[in-house]
Amino acid sequence: MDILTELNLIGQSPAFLRALDLLQRFADCDATVLLEGETGTGKEIAARAIHNLSPRRDLPFVPVNCGALPDALLESELFGHERGAFTDARESRQGLVASAAGGTFFLDEVEAMSPRAQVVLLRFLQDHVYRPVGGRGFTVSRVRVIAASNADLKELAARGQFRLDLLYRLGVLSVVLPPLRERQGDVELLAEAFLDRLSLQYRRQPVRLHPDSLDWMQRYPWPGNVRELESLVLREFLLSNGPDLRFEPPAIMKVDSTPGAFGTDLTLGFSQTKAEAVRRFECTYLDALLMRARGNMSLAARLAQQDRGALNRLVRKHGIKPENYRRPPFSAR
Repeated sequence: MDILTELNLIGQSPAFLRALDLLQRFADCDATVLLEGETGTGKEIAARAIHNLSPRRDLPFVPVNCGALPDALLESELFGHERGAFTDARESRQGLVASAAGGTFFLDEVEAMSPRAQVVLLRFLQDHVYRPVGGRGFTVSRVRVIAASNADLKELAARGQFRLDLLYRLGVLSVVLPPLRERQGDVELLAEAFLDRLSLQYRRQPVRLHPDSLDWMQRYPWPGNVRELESLVLREFLLSNGPDLRFEPPAIMKVDSTPGAFGTDLTLGFSQTKAEAVRRFECTYLDALLMRARGNMSLAARLAQQDRGALNRLVRKHGIKPENYRRPPFSAR
């Protein structure tokens, strides 16, 4: 197994290889990198790869979800605080930046940062100097910053929702990770790699994809990208009992979009058909939402613009467990 496979960089499509070439080149310098791409394309995997291929590989890699940073404790979370700096600050504590200690500081979901957080980050990126809350002296940080976004930051900046000067600071070097639907041939490679790892992890005989399953997998658009493929292969592997993995497409693929049909049996009647359509929508939406929020219900409620209590009730209604979204089954993300 070569180093790129060990780093979960698996693929041979031209679109993927172009992105991979940039990632390898970025690893040789210390400039800030912006990783862009749809949800599930592997932005944290790419960030870890840059770190592990760089001279900083033996130093910490510290990831932070920007949408989960509370404004009230922003500086304290990032830069730490001194004892007595505020109520309940009973002892000094270092922040996330200090935890990176010369390694890599990974800012995920930067599009979710509040206006105030954007100002704080911009100030830090200008000279990498910060002061802990309540501290008297300034500290120079030697961390390398890598940021990631699944939104079009240029469009957000044009609408006044993201600072253009911050975008310039973050995007000194940038790469767009291609969606899985644009990576011809990579679906099979990735699925087989996941199956090999699962066989080792669960100490089971190796299984292979049935040609029928592979056929629709290559035609399916994969809105959740590599993360969706990974989750589907895991589920079907755990339910399989033979040498060939043969399974049905996800429910979202089987929905008929023609007028009057919704992929359901009309003999159920209007009310039941409507209830089934709502159920499918809610499950699909919650799955995508919790994947993006990585199981963080507070962040999920903000992204969905819903009351957290109502969102919790909806999650319980469908038997969904947020904790299952907090750690991907294979890759360090």
